[in-house]
Amino acid sequence: MAPVIHTPTGNHVTATVDPRLFGQYKMAAELVGVDEARDELIKILIDGDEVFIQQGMIVSIVGFGGLGKTTLANAVYEKISAQFECRAFASVSQTPDMRKLLKHILYNFGKNINDETLDEGQLINELREFLHEKRYFIVVDDIWDIPVWKTIRCALPHNDRGYRIIATTRNVNVAEHAGGAYNMKPLSPHNSRILLNRRVYGSDHTEKSPDEELAEVSDKIIKKCAGVPLAIITIASLLASKRRNKMDWYEVYNSIGTGMEKSLDVENMRKILSYSYYDMSPHLRTCLLYLSVFPEDCEILKDRLIRLWIAEGFIRCEEKGKSLFEIGESYFNELINRSMIQPVYDDYLCIDIESCRLHDMVLDLVRSLSSEENFVTVLSDTEHTSALTKARRLSLQNSEADHASIWGTRSMPQVRSVVAFSSAINQIPALQDFKFLRVLDLKGCNLSQGYSLKYLGSLFHLRYLNLSNTGIDQLPKEVENLQFLETLDIQRNNISHLLLNTAQFKHLLCLLVDFQTIVSNGIWSLKSLEELPWLHMDDELMDHIEELGLLTELRVLYMNLHTDKWNNKIVETLSKLQKIQTLCISQYGGQRNVGGLDACVAPGHLRILYTKGSCWLSRLPAWMNNPSHLADLCQLYIAVRELQEDDLNILGKLPALTLLDLLVDHESLGIRGRFVVGAGLFSCLVLCKLIGFVEPVVFEQGAMPRLAMFDFDFHVREVREIAGSDGGLDLGLQNLPSLQTVYVYCRSGGASKEEVEEAKAAVRKAAEIHPNKLKLEIR
Repeated sequence: MAPVIHTPTGNHVTATVDPRLFGQYKMAAELVGVDEARDELIKILIDGDEVFIQQGMIVSIVGFGGLGKTTLANAVYEKISAQFECRAFASVSQTPDMRKLLKHILYNFGKNINDETLDEGQLINELREFLHEKRYFIVVDDIWDIPVWKTIRCALPHNDRGYRIIATTRNVNVAEHAGGAYNMKPLSPHNSRILLNRRVYGSDHTEKSPDEELAEVSDKIIKKCAGVPLAIITIASLLASKRRNKMDWYEVYNSIGTGMEKSLDVENMRKILSYSYYDMSPHLRTCLLYLSVFPEDCEILKDRLIRLWIAEGFIRCEEKGKSLFEIGESYFNELINRSMIQPVYDDYLCIDIESCRLHDMVLDLVRSLSSEENFVTVLSDTEHTSALTKARRLSLQNSEADHASIWGTRSMPQVRSVVAFSSAINQIPALQDFKFLRVLDLKGCNLSQGYSLKYLGSLFHLRYLNLSNTGIDQLPKEVENLQFLETLDIQRNNISHLLLNTAQFKHLLCLLVDFQTIVSNGIWSLKSLEELPWLHMDDELMDHIEELGLLTELRVLYMNLHTDKWNNKIVETLSKLQKIQTLCISQYGGQRNVGGLDACVAPGHLRILYTKGSCWLSRLPAWMNNPSHLADLCQLYIAVRELQEDDLNILGKLPALTLLDLLVDHESLGIRGRFVVGAGLFSCLVLCKLIGFVEPVVFEQGAMPRLAMFDFDFHVREVREIAGSDGGLDLGLQNLPSLQTVYVYCRSGGASKEEVEEAKAAVRKAAEIHPNKLKLEIR
């Protein structure tokens, strides 16, 4: 089985995400000016006597784009959703696919519908039946018109269990029709100033500007933003990219229009966004425009977007030693810093940016500009087929129209890109119509129902091919003709063995396959390859492991060992991969090798290392003794048979480490004694997993200040011996100020049931004294 690795997407590149932004994308409850409105809404929704609570209720948050309706709804959702049996958060958008939306709501409520034949009416009935006797809570975000609301409301039954519905909308008529209208208020001047100062100067700064020279112009800019958070953040992000100079700031102030102070309407908001857009360099504007290929409210995977940029030719090699992907990541980070895109963090730790979103007002601007420049043509119904005659890039979204009514017999040699989404499966054109295509992205479209890939091999100019999650079980042999291909993504399919001669893909940068897919023919010839997750290593490939050393451009490598063989040349081979940033070696079944990687020395820019599932290190490697050598290492998953307390201190000095998953073999080696993590160690660690220590590790005050999740095991009899007279156990958990969740595995080791319960009680007592009301799970 493949290991779960929480892959960070940031690299040490020219532009990194501005740390002052982190505070803007915390949980909604922590954002500026939200708490008062949140508490007011919660009081409306759930305060009252027993009879009131059992009644159903709808609240409609209404206000124009950028006021923070979604943020407020999400803050309420985070605060009270746990009180309900079923809960869901659904984004509707301007042109919703109702079948997809209803299925999404069902899935969020906990009912998975795999039947693709159910129509809209049947899905409504499924929802009504499922929720009939349940106390449910749902946020229905961004409703544009009354008919859509009526359909959704029909699916949400009225009952006497105390359901709650929050709707958000720009449309006053929708809010009045839904009922319970709550008018969204702008931020006060006080909160507006705090929001601007935090973005420009950092989270430590509140209302007072630290730069007195800029105080006057700051106040004038804040007035123009009229308390609208999106306007404030957008302008503040622009100011943060400029010198702290009064003349530069007044230039911004004078350029964003007049007459905004009393009311910042949609037109004036567009002026602010347009000014920020045109203030960017041309390459960033081009990359932002490309996001118009994605539907509204879509979470856009960062890596996918960057690969698309590369295939379109938007990224040029600007810096020697940097790959196109790293430069593309720099562009992505700059767009975040400008607040033109919103980062989406990983669900697990909320520390790594995996995706992005566009605020709908930014998307409106981008789509308008893209249409004016004939940059992207979005096809969502048959009404816009006239635009196809000049289309260069096609985005196929959300249509019930069939293939014939859209395309007829037209050939479209001018089209360079086709990106299709699952709801537009009927729109996908015949491949022979596009002779000069560079990008074909059919991710998530079910191609198993008869769509032919027969002519795929005739797309000689293709740079990017994404067929992930399309239901295919093989690629046609003609794909070998695609000699300019740079990205091939066939993940989440049923391909057990890729039967192509991959040696034909001389320019391939990224080969994305599933961990069980065998790719053997020609794999060692891919000299340009930078990303290879996964490489299925069987006996034959392991016998030729030294050829892996020919792939010297690799940045990302995941090896899955489907063999009990261990080739001693693996260390020498890995030493040749000097550009590697992510290295994962996992074992599919079988035993861990012991000592096979002891002599391995990692390159200095390694970011993720996973060897825990495949190999025991005898001791902590000497190359880890130098923290400056591993300045970028942020995730470490290793198994070390014998670890000393000094070794733990060495790991604690790694400057960028956010995740540590450490397994030791101390029980079988007879190593006892308590390890202590001292003050100042593991300053960035967010998740820590320590398994195999005979006695639990102890934390001193000042250790692991950012740790949010701790996972460890303990031996019952050892804990009984070190427990205090009051039955408590001093683990030092109270010294970890950010701790939220603790997972504990209890090893009985022949102890009686009573002894096990005593030990568990001691751990509970240790957790209870923590001020954060820890979530504790003992297994």
